[in-house]
Amino acid sequence: MEDEFYRIKRLPPYVIAEVNAMRHAARQAGKDIIDLGMGNPDLPPPQHVIDKLCEVARKPDAHGYSQSKGIPGLRRAQANYYATRFGVELDPESEVVVTMGSKEGLASLATAITAPGDVVLAPNPSYPIHTFGFIIAGATIRSVPTTPDEHYWESLDRAMAFTVPRPSILVVNYPSNPTAETVDLAFYERLVAWAKENKVWILSDLAYSELYYDGNPTRSILEVPGAKDVAVEFTSMSKTYSMAGWRMGFAVGNQRLIAAMTRVKSYLDYGAFTPIQAAACAALNGPQDIVERNRQLYQKRRDVMVEAFGRAGWEIPSPKASMFAWAPLPPALKEMGSLEFSKQLLTHAEVAVAPGVGYGEDGEGFVRIAMVENEQRLRQAARNVKRYLSSMGVNTPVS
Repeated sequence: MEDEFYRIKRLPPYVIAEVNAMRHAARQAGKDIIDLGMGNPDLPPPQHVIDKLCEVARKPDAHGYSQSKGIPGLRRAQANYYATRFGVELDPESEVVVTMGSKEGLASLATAITAPGDVVLAPNPSYPIHTFGFIIAGATIRSVPTTPDEHYWESLDRAMAFTVPRPSILVVNYPSNPTAETVDLAFYERLVAWAKENKVWILSDLAYSELYYDGNPTRSILEVPGAKDVAVEFTSMSKTYSMAGWRMGFAVGNQRLIAAMTRVKSYLDYGAFTPIQAAACAALNGPQDIVERNRQLYQKRRDVMVEAFGRAGWEIPSPKASMFAWAPLPPALKEMGSLEFSKQLLTHAEVAVAPGVGYGEDGEGFVRIAMVENEQRLRQAARNVKRYLSSMGVNTPVS
């Protein structure tokens, strides 16, 4: 009875939880922590979306079980989004399923299509569900780089040549969480061709589809002709409409994968609360000015953060997309490691960031900074960081 359960044994301690516990304790002690650790949007959803939630929630017949795969109107709304945004035609009945956020969707699909012993290719560093969704399902992970350069393609070919059994699934996530890296359509064209040649399913996580900057819209893998033969793509309303806690997302694409996922979900859940699905329809079908406003707001935060932290003595590459910056540790403190640096920053600068090692071993030497505080708080964070770096003997530029 003392042995650890099989699946629990396969899950390491959640590194980021250590910093989260410290942050909670500091706040309980009355400290004003500037939380740039979790990607939790601080902006409200559109008012008409909230109004629709309330309107439908008042209906007496809206409180029963919903449809596990999503109400028809919501699946149609998502198909319309893909047609308008990417020029991709989807059948709402067989190529769209509603998920409780992209995280639940990935976990459900992993359960549906992997068996113990299967090998899955996943990026390192990556968002934890991209690996642990499959580990929980019994699969084995082989890491490939996150950076989409020639080394990436060499790693894919090496994995196919030297892994037994041959990998059957590849996870991609661009814009990347945590690295904020992006890809163009040529990358996806090459990836679809590679997947067909090697008989590998592609699972694309496009959760940050609408948080792109400098006028460079993100692309969808489904824009590639024939991509639906091998690919499913996940999107989320969490960041696009600031609806993170609503847990509303989608999987679209290959009919066989969507059918498998829909069947597994039908055993596991009854779908999201109907008023939430109706409100999600209102978000997708209604005015989209909120999306552009949020994008501009995050871009301004990005610019303020990069400039202020740079003046504080910490050079941060400017992210092209997402709500995160992937920041190398200040060179003078690199030996400290990302977990210890995150703890020091929380303790001495009252700024919370996420240690890069929490996203895989290749995340060591970095921290993820979420742009979820306003510009004033970001400047305050930079001042606090400057004070900490000075105390550590790190020379900061003259401002």
